[in-house]
Amino acid sequence: MREFIVEADGGSRGNPGPAGYGAVVSDAATGETLVEAAEYLGVATNNVAEYRGLVAGLNAARELDPEARVHVRMDSKLVIEQMTGRWKIKHPAMKPLAAEAARAFPRERVTYEWIPRERNKHADRLANEAMDAGKRGETWSPAASRADLDTPPAAAAPPADAAAGAARVRAALASASGASDAAGERPGSEAGTRSAPDGGSTPAGAGVPGDGGADRAERPARDGAGAEAASGAAGVVTGRVRAGDGVLRVPTAGTGGAAETGAEGLTRAGEAEPGVATSDAGAATGREPVPAAAGADADRRAAQAVATPGVGWAPADMGAPATFVLLRHGETPLTPQKRFSGSGGSDPSLSAAGREQAEKAAEFLARRGTVQAVVSSPLARTRETAGIVAARLGLDVGVDDGLRETDFGAWEGLTFGEVRERHPDDLNAWLSSPDAEPTGGGESFAATAARVAAARDRLIAAHAGRTVLLVTHVTPIKTFVRLALGAPPEALFRMELSAASLSAVAYYADGNASVRLFNDTSHLR
Repeated sequence: MREFIVEADGGSRGNPGPAGYGAVVSDAATGETLVEAAEYLGVATNNVAEYRGLVAGLNAARELDPEARVHVRMDSKLVIEQMTGRWKIKHPAMKPLAAEAARAFPRERVTYEWIPRERNKHADRLANEAMDAGKRGETWSPAASRADLDTPPAAAAPPADAAAGAARVRAALASASGASDAAGERPGSEAGTRSAPDGGSTPAGAGVPGDGGADRAERPARDGAGAEAASGAAGVVTGRVRAGDGVLRVPTAGTGGAAETGAEGLTRAGEAEPGVATSDAGAATGREPVPAAAGADADRRAAQAVATPGVGWAPADMGAPATFVLLRHGETPLTPQKRFSGSGGSDPSLSAAGREQAEKAAEFLARRGTVQAVVSSPLARTRETAGIVAARLGLDVGVDDGLRETDFGAWEGLTFGEVRERHPDDLNAWLSSPDAEPTGGGESFAATAARVAAARDRLIAAHAGRTVLLVTHVTPIKTFVRLALGAPPEALFRMELSAASLSAVAYYADGNASVRLFNDTSHLR
């Protein structure tokens, strides 16, 4: 399923006054701008303009792929809070706009995030371009727009795992030393590949990993009051269509663990890399071409930092990493019994002990004060844990299906010993290969790893430079750590992960990752 980022903004020079909106749709995996939309609205309020921008962005995303998931980012607290249902919509001019936005995609496929104004510059500049065009009596034109060109990228493309990151740096080193920097010529972005789950064998008798154990020139304060747009020129949307190695802008008409056992960490014996080079087709649009080597430049800088390190261990400044704080859910009734409890079983809720653990984790994280967003697996135990923590932090809970636990098939609800007794051959095969599935068509660790890696990339793209709490399960957390370390699949059997424990991984712009914490339970004591 494709994932889009929609950034939208609107402004009014007078509130109400001459107003306009801007919206951007980008690919969540690569950060590439896919569509820009902007429109002068005539006289309207700030809030109405913001809602019009949201509607335009969502409609543009739906035209690209009506089956996609969408993450909306706006610097309007009012719009975000109203669209998430936390605040009521009282103003009559905004109710129909909110309803139109809600119809664009099913509710479960859209998430909303408030961002500071400085992180919404692309949409802001589009809105101001539309208002400037309206002031001149003109219609905003994509050919004359410089919003994309003048807006620095918010973050580098999401990294792959440690092995891919290392390969990327090696390739950049080779490029830096072997490529001739002839007459201002710049290399295009490297097309690396994302590693598939590693192959390898697991020692027989290893432990069971699993779930058990607008810059606005004039913008007064927003108050939601004022008139709906009196009139406005038709909006214009620009879609990016690949043309060779470049991007052609085409204007179109716009519209107004394994068991609760494994969780405890039994130790029994017995892709093309994101960052595609793009450039505007200047001949077709009259705009200056965009350099197609931003990704390569980042690679070269990273390579130079590796080749010529500074004093001590201080790393090159890659900007703020995307940091995932990984919280395993609290205990369920199955946890002390060490039973397989994945995504295909009874979906148990937290026990009293589990809720107490979640409360302690919430208190600890509130004291730290660093978490900016909360995302949960869709299963009951994780959503309950996430809800307790998010309520303490004053945040909403997003849900990502990629964070769910492995499906253990016919082993769901059984202990490790019961599985060994009933399905010895299947268990031995499962312990020996990441491609083996549990009895009854469960999910292999290789399939889980691919799913978790895809979720990782989505979340890095959606939360670049932020600290995000991911409430999930044993196998996903161990997989995040394994991929970050570049460790083989059998590493899953060599990690212990306790209920309600905390781990953390940071992802940097050069494609590498840093494991900062693992299985910390100090907050539970």
